[in-house]
Amino acid sequence: MTTPPRSPAALLLLAAAALGLLLLGATPAAAHAELTGTTPGDGEVVAAAPDRVTLTFSESVSLADDAIRVLDPEGAGVHSGGFTDEGDNTWAVPLEGGLGDGTYTVAWHAVSADSHPISGAFTFSIGAPSETVAEIPDRTGDDGLTGLLYDVARYAAYGGFVLMAGTAAFVLVCWPRATALRPVQRLALAGWTSATAATLALLLLRTPYTGSGELADAFDLGGLRDVIDTRAGTALLTRLLLLAAAGLFIAVLHGPSARLVTTGGAAEGDGNAEDAEDAATRARDLMFGLGIAGTILAIGTAATWAMSEHAATGRQTGIAIPAHILHLLAVAAWLGGLATLLTLLRTAPTLPRAVVRRFSAVALTSVTVLAVTGLYQSWRQVGFSWSALTGTSYGRLLLLKVGLVAVLLAAAWISRRWTARLTDTAPERPDEETDAGTDAGTDAAAVAESPERTRQLARQRTAVRQARERRARDADPHRAGLRRSVWAETAIAAVLLAVTTVLTGTTPARTADTAPAQAAPAAPRGPVSVPFDTGGERGQGTAELDLSPARTGGNTLHVRLFDTEGLPTGAVEVRVAFTLPAENLGPLRHEPLHVDVGHWTLTEVQLPRPGDWEVALTIRTSDIDQVTETATVTIT
Repeated sequence: MTTPPRSPAALLLLAAAALGLLLLGATPAAAHAELTGTTPGDGEVVAAAPDRVTLTFSESVSLADDAIRVLDPEGAGVHSGGFTDEGDNTWAVPLEGGLGDGTYTVAWHAVSADSHPISGAFTFSIGAPSETVAEIPDRTGDDGLTGLLYDVARYAAYGGFVLMAGTAAFVLVCWPRATALRPVQRLALAGWTSATAATLALLLLRTPYTGSGELADAFDLGGLRDVIDTRAGTALLTRLLLLAAAGLFIAVLHGPSARLVTTGGAAEGDGNAEDAEDAATRARDLMFGLGIAGTILAIGTAATWAMSEHAATGRQTGIAIPAHILHLLAVAAWLGGLATLLTLLRTAPTLPRAVVRRFSAVALTSVTVLAVTGLYQSWRQVGFSWSALTGTSYGRLLLLKVGLVAVLLAAAWISRRWTARLTDTAPERPDEETDAGTDAGTDAAAVAESPERTRQLARQRTAVRQARERRARDADPHRAGLRRSVWAETAIAAVLLAVTTVLTGTTPARTADTAPAQAAPAAPRGPVSVPFDTGGERGQGTAELDLSPARTGGNTLHVRLFDTEGLPTGAVEVRVAFTLPAENLGPLRHEPLHVDVGHWTLTEVQLPRPGDWEVALTIRTSDIDQVTETATVTIT
């Protein structure tokens, strides 16, 4: 049987390894908002230069000053002035006048309402596509080293909060006397330190994470000021203030409260019932006040996550935010309490069975709350679609989380069985009298020795006492079994927390399953060449048909005529007709507009269905010389 490690360091290493594997294996975090439409459309060819470009998102986003850039074929910016909010999650950026023909690139970068950065690009052409397209500079900060550091800080913030709140809940509800134990005090301080340091790191990393990705930007005061004005920045700053108050709470909980508990215990041991009762009353009053204050602080701190993540966007936010807060509090009470119980099983000389049973009741309540709120959150973010559950990253991570919770519950069931076998009778230790006599003789001899010798003997006595206590703890097989099962629960909980961290940075399955796939900007399809011969003088040549973007919906058609020497040639009339033989649709007849020598264009060609469309091109070069040629174009 594997022996659980005797130091929390091993557990921290396990949690870090789990987080590292998840983060290294995960794709860059996608966000809740999606780009749902643009004007001009991606790949669209327009006859005249538009005066602005608009972008529409599925949900609200925030944009920096240079969030939308429009670049000409050579990479120079052609947007003039800042963007404007058009309402309905639509943003517009004005363009300079007199833009020439060619392919233009629109690069955008935004932050969704659930605090995650999103970015992308698309192209459109004026007149005709150009051979060159601007290169889009990489400006995403949610991947690479910046993204990794940000995710590690998010995990540390979650873990610190769980440890801090769970330890306090265990002390206040299950065993107030644990507040005077050094290992429990160190555990609470470790949680508070981790949550505070991680939150400060998140606030500093916010600028590079949502911007350029350069770590040096973390110390840009202007960027920090802009971050604080956002929803995520306000939540992080509020969390820092609440954690400052939580530091005072922890100091009182493990300071005056611990002294009152110790005083009451000492008075009771001395037989002074009146002093013991008075100290116990004051301790209960202080614990009651601390319980109220701690609950308020825990709810407020949990709300800083709920108000800036998935719960704050989408539907039913009025229910989703309180449910998210309850979910976080239940996680803290269960998992943080597990870490506290494991620490006490390792270090406390005795652990009353009533304490373990109280925590068992707390854990059962927490699991019930987690089940109810988790089911609601799953329905809200996934729905009842099997494809959303199995075909999206969010759904697969959710299935993994459910599996880990099932394993965790199995380990908890084993722990409950060990709890039922615990006794409050400590194992007999026949060496106590011998050790006591040895200590008394040593004390008498140490009086005549030097102070250094006295300190050395004190350290030896401490080591002997700790070894004796450890032997006593290990002599109880039920306690040892409970310690192993609780360690297994805590280890699974550390991995579960890592999965949850990645899950909060992933696009909800409902959005990912219904959002249109965003293709990367692609080069426009090449023209189709069609030879023609009208039979008249100079009636031979080649027609080039260029249909863009060759998708269902609106398209633009360019017709260019060339003579046998490859020079542009004219015609009296040009007509086109579109037919989809597979569905007996058409013909859809159009007359292109003559824009230049040998060049005709037709905008807003509506092709409603995908498939292989036949294009009938009619060319008339005189009153009697005319021919109709056909070509096939594929519409996706």
